Amino acid sequence: MIRVAVFGAAGRMGAITCATVASEDDTVLVGAVDPVAAGRHVGEVVGAAGAVVVGQPALVEVAAGPDELAAAGVDVAVDFTVAGAARENLRWCSAHGVHAVCGTTGFSEEDRREVAKWFSASEANCIMAPNFSIGAVLMMRCAEICAPFLDGVEIIELHHDRKRDAPSGTSLETARRIESARAAAGSDPLRRDPTERFALEGTRGGVTAGGVQVHSVRLPGLVAHQQVIFGSVGETLTIRHDSTDRASFMPGVMLAVREVANRPGLTVGLEPLLGM
Repeated sequence: MIRVAVFGAAGRMGAITCATVASEDDTVLVGAVDPVAAGRHVGEVVGAAGAVVVGQPALVEVAAGPDELAAAGVDVAVDFTVAGAARENLRWCSAHGVHAVCGTTGFSEEDRREVAKWFSASEANCIMAPNFSIGAVLMMRCAEICAPFLDGVEIIELHHDRKRDAPSGTSLETARRIESARAAAGSDPLRRDPTERFALEGTRGGVTAGGVQVHSVRLPGLVAHQQVIFGSVGETLTIRHDSTDRASFMPGVMLAVREVANRPGLTVGLEPLLGM
């Protein structure tokens, strides 16, 4: 039985993670951390987010910080918080020998290098993924395959109106893979944006160092969605993925929870776990 704790237990992703961990046959929820809900029971907290935890896990008391998990015998901690909090949570996990599964976005490459350093010196391991949806992973892989063969590409990512970072980690990772695939294939650089006059600044979105335009949409009613639009002479190709329910992320999260003990150091993305 894998003993699991959840950072950000009162949030939408944290709540459904608590419920999923508690419902699986090979995992048990033994800890939860969220400063905004400290002192309350998990069952009460996640119920407000529409998730259901029953039995003994529902009586787990939400802690204000990671130090309160020390006596819980946690094997794996799952983090769905914000980047600043996640960095400290991952540092705590590496120092206390607790495996970590992190779905929090907003990390820079420097942050990743630092996390890798912490876990390379630890008995614990870490899996970080910009997106735990299996469909989203396949979408990124498809974009990677297509990238060398078409002349231009833009990414539109759409998320709920409570998401704090833009663009999304998934869109940035998609852009990085597109750029890497084109570089490996010896493709010409992406064409420079021809727009010279802007009636409204920002309408062309942001542009990565490799020339991929990224547009962010934030609206109520959305969950997590992304389009990768490729263009060439006389044709376009659109790859689209939609997560319409946060339950779509749970198979990937649970795969990571079960595999993290077998993945030394830092693993980025679900692809190695899926054999891709």
